[in-house]
Amino acid sequence: MSKAFVSNDSPDDELEPIPVIRETRNYMTPGGAKQIQKEFQDLKFRERPEVVKIVEWAAGNGDRSENGDYLYGKRRLREIDRRLGYLSKRLETIEVVDPAAMKSDQILFGATVTILDENDKERTFSIVGVDEADASKGRISWVSPLANAMLKSRVGDIVQFRAPKGLQEVEIVALKYISLE
Repeated sequence: MSKAFVSNDSPDDELEPIPVIRETRNYMTPGGAKQIQKEFQDLKFRERPEVVKIVEWAAGNGDRSENGDYLYGKRRLREIDRRLGYLSKRLETIEVVDPAAMKSDQILFGATVTILDENDKERTFSIVGVDEADASKGRISWVSPLANAMLKSRVGDIVQFRAPKGLQEVEIVALKYISLE
C-alpha cells in the first residue's frame, strides 16, 4: 500500500524527521577576509563600471551580432556578476577568526602545524578558510582531508587521513598560532 494511504494517527508509527538545512559558517583569517572584501569592492566599483561603459559604447556602434567588443563585454559582465554573487554569499556567512589571538594546545582553525610524514619529511601547513587555501603557500582548507584529520589533535599525536595515494599517516611535531597576514 502506498504511504499516501497510511494513517499517521497511530502512536506506533514514527514520523520521519524533517531534514534541517544548516547554514554553514565561512571561517576566515583576518587577511583572507580583507582579501575577499577587496576583491568584491574592486569588481563592483572599478571593473564592472568600466566594462559597462565599454558595452554601452559598443552597443552604439550598430550591429551587435558581429560586434566583438559588445559580445566580449556582455560575457565579461556575466562573469563579473556571477563572481559578485558568489562573493556576496560568502561575505554574508563570514566568521573571522584571528589565529594570533588563539591559545590552545589543540589544533584548531588558524593553527600552523608541522607534520612528519611516513617518509620522515617535515612539512608545515596553516589551516585556513576555503576561499584562502593555497597549497603553494602552505595554506590548506579546514575542510581538507588532512586538516580535518588533524583538528582537535595535539603535538605528538599520529593521525590518519585519506589522500589520493590512499590512507596516509602523519605525526604532529609542532603547533603554533601566528598571524597569517
